[in-house]
Order: sequence, then structure tokens, then C-alpha cells
Amino acid sequence: MNDSPIYVAGHNGLVGSAIVRRLRADGASNLLLRSSKELDLRRQAEVERFFAEQRPHYVFLAAAKVGGIEANRSRPAQFIRDNLQIQTNVIDAAYRNGTRKLLFLGSSCIYPRLAPQPMPEDSLLTGPLEPTNQWYAIAKIAGLKMCQAYRREFQFDAISAMPTNLYGPGDNFDLLESHVLPALIRKCHEAKLRHADALEVWGSGTPRREFLHVDDLADACVFLMRQYSDEPPINVGWGEDISIAELARLIADTVGFNGELRFDRSKPDGTPRKLLDTSRLTALGWQPKIHLKAGLASTYEWFREHQGQSRR
Repeated sequence: MNDSPIYVAGHNGLVGSAIVRRLRADGASNLLLRSSKELDLRRQAEVERFFAEQRPHYVFLAAAKVGGIEANRSRPAQFIRDNLQIQTNVIDAAYRNGTRKLLFLGSSCIYPRLAPQPMPEDSLLTGPLEPTNQWYAIAKIAGLKMCQAYRREFQFDAISAMPTNLYGPGDNFDLLESHVLPALIRKCHEAKLRHADALEVWGSGTPRREFLHVDDLADACVFLMRQYSDEPPINVGWGEDISIAELARLIADTVGFNGELRFDRSKPDGTPRKLLDTSRLTALGWQPKIHLKAGLASTYEWFREHQGQSRR
């Protein structure tokens, strides 16, 4: 695979950049990389032209419009439209231009709001989605099903990986756009600089979430591209979860903020618990390596070094 042309869609994002790092560490020498300004994946004609000219053998579809609760709540049309356009254009163009294999990145939010915990892949479409991010979830479900449909009808080797909540270098630290972990890193950092006595945390603090370092996800993606070829999606997670209150305290300790944490219960909590059943991936022979405490420390260090360049 290393000598073949490999297209990483979304290579400037959190996930895509980690996949690029992983591939380069393996010696991949023919990476096809295009920014959104160079190639707008929402535009079918541009995608068609790119695939016809470059004909990548392998595709990692990590491009997506992503965001936290507030971003999903305030811009539902953009979340469902942009993601449907991106994945439809890329999956179809890849199939019709001879791509050997495609990996589609979904999300753990595809599972029902009250799915059994840990959430197995088989719980998909067994109950209502979490209302705060249903638009994004429906788009990702459609992408997963499109991969399955193209495999069944056209024998296209398209696989799907469903990662849990991610974090790491290159994350989005904008307080209105980001997910809970990077938002808390920034809030704790700024509270520390202000010598604040307290910090507001959205929600009750009781929901439980699982977090996976993005470099672990990238490692899993390359592993699956090489080792897995089947219709069912594969969950990618750490295998343990933590409450938002516990996470906030751990981040505060990592940053060095010693003030009080105050939970704003008027803000939405989202799904009560999100923990993935990763037994299928474990059975294939892969396990994560980066523990949360170490991952938070390195992510905070990256944030401090790249505040001017990180998405804020």
C-alpha cells in the first residue's frame, strides 16, 4: 500500500492530519492531499475531475463538517447538507474511477440515544437518535449505508469505522464550535491566565463519555485498511468512559487551574452515556495505546504552542 497513490480527504482536520502522520511514519510516498480551497468536496464536478485525473488506489474519507452541541443545534441544515454532499461525491467517484479500497469515517453518534452500554455495532437503527446532533448522525448513517450498498451491488471494497469522541493535536478549540474536551482545555487555560476563582462547565457534569486520542484512531484506520474487508461497521474506542465532571477536573489539573468548577444545568447534556463496544476490533488484533492523562498533557502542550494557528 505504501507505494500506491493514497487520497486522505480532510487532511488538514483533526483526523485527516493524524492519518497523514501515521501513513508517513509507515513510509507512504504517494499521498494525494488537497485543501478545501483546492478541492471543494461538496461540488460533484470538482470531485469527479480529481478522481478521474489522480485515480487513487486507496481513500481515507475523513473530511466532514463537525462540531459540538451548539454548532449542531444552530446549523442543522449545514451539518446534514455538507456531510451528505461530501460523502456521496467521494464514495461514488472512488468506485467509478477504480479505487481499490475506501475507508469511511463515521461517528459514535450514529447509535440510538438510549442504546445499550457499551454500544455494539448491531444497535444501529434500533431506537431514536440524540436530538442535539441528529442531523449529523443521519448523514453519517447514510454514508455507512452507502458503503454497504456499493459493496453489495458493485462489490466495491468500502469499509466503515465508527470512532468515539476524539481529541489531540490539531483539534478545534473554538468555544462555540468545538467538542467538550478541547473547549474545556481552552476555558481552563484562559481561566488560569485570568486567575479566576471559578469556571463554568456546560450541563450537569453527569453524562459519561469515552475519549480516544486521534493518533490511536489513525493507527486503527491504517490497520483496518490493511486487515478488514466486510460490510459491518467497526467501532473504534478506548473501552472505558468518564463523567464530564471527572473530565473537567482532570483537565483543570492538567492545565493547572485550581478554581471551582460550576455546572450550568440550563445547558444541554446530550446523550446520558456514550461508550462503544470495541470487541470486534479487539478480536481483529488492535488495541489503543495512549492513556487519557498522557493524551491530555500532550494535547494541552500542543494547544499552548499553536494558539495562534489552531482553529479558535
